[in-house]
Amino acid sequence: MAQAFNVEIARDQFPALKHEQVFFDNAGGSQVLGKVIESIKTYLSDTNVQIGGTYAIGKESTRLYDAGMQAAAKYINASPDEIVLGSSTTQLMRNLSSALKFQPGDELILSKLDHEANIAAWVQLADARGLTVKWWSSTDKQNPKLTPESLKGLLSAKTRLVACTHASNILGTVHDIKSIAKEVHTVPNAMLCVDGVAYAPHRQVDVRELGVDFYAFSWYKVYGPHISMLYGRRGIVPQINSLGHYFKASDTLEDKLGLAGSNYELTASIPKVLDYFGPDPAVTWAGIAAHEERLQGIILEYLNSRKDITVYGETSPSAELRVPVVSFTVSGRESQSVVEAVQRRSDFGFKYGHFYSKRLLDEILGLGEEGVVRVSLVHYNTEDEAKSFVKLLDDVLSKS
Repeated sequence: MAQAFNVEIARDQFPALKHEQVFFDNAGGSQVLGKVIESIKTYLSDTNVQIGGTYAIGKESTRLYDAGMQAAAKYINASPDEIVLGSSTTQLMRNLSSALKFQPGDELILSKLDHEANIAAWVQLADARGLTVKWWSSTDKQNPKLTPESLKGLLSAKTRLVACTHASNILGTVHDIKSIAKEVHTVPNAMLCVDGVAYAPHRQVDVRELGVDFYAFSWYKVYGPHISMLYGRRGIVPQINSLGHYFKASDTLEDKLGLAGSNYELTASIPKVLDYFGPDPAVTWAGIAAHEERLQGIILEYLNSRKDITVYGETSPSAELRVPVVSFTVSGRESQSVVEAVQRRSDFGFKYGHFYSKRLLDEILGLGEEGVVRVSLVHYNTEDEAKSFVKLLDDVLSKS
């Protein structure tokens, strides 16, 4: 993709965008780059053998797999020995929690703003090993945030792990992970585990700059294959038990947590995602952030103008404060009925619910089973799509 962001050029790279469906449910999974699809097909057609072979195709399959691992690590400014790929972020968090070393009495601080992927594994671990769970929450029922200041009072000499989200998959709010990491690391041996699934589709990720110990996200939400990735800082890897066979190497994060979960053809397609962002990804990402700010500005301006709508998360469209994952409720209307009314009259695809952030909806936002209406946009969505959605939603609500 060209360095100067152009939405039409971007859209041409995604075969699915040629259909009538308008994708406003991107937080559940983005559309896939055409070159990624071609790469997967080519791998399965030409090099589908077990890696590690000394024969010609075996060597080529190994080369492609290794190139995928190199690219995946480069994408977040890590080294290949610090990453592991797997079927989902939920699975990788489970693997990590079952292998990370703890002592009885250690304390875990868990965020109630998170997707359950970065909660359930740690809660079950605490129950099994006699660890203490402290909950990191917020009293703001409309725009809850995680801050270093609210974390500080929960930390103690026994704190071993803090788990939180980079950006909420409901609120869209971006948290200052670099500052949070500094606060966590005021406690000797404390670790920070970040769920970056809702953040990574919208901004460049640099794990060194953030200062995190663990960071996870899903490639299938970042325009790539249906595979996920977990980063673990090299200095932390010795504190992880190996889940692999006893005779296997256990030097890298993949050795310890991979369990042969890094699908060959999907891993080999990852370089195509990096190619998409061009020779200077920082420039491309800056253009994406500016475009997405305009998109969420259109949506939020309308939602904020209505007294019968409550927006959850930042009401400002600033790209510094949020990503275009926008959730709201309508007074007197069930979230399901709002979604279905719009969809009956259009090709917009979006959803209602809790989106696996059920503790956030139940215990902080205080919402019912139907949860929120969520529209989640990414850079290949257009301003015309956003404007059309607002007009249609206004028509639906005006007739209720």
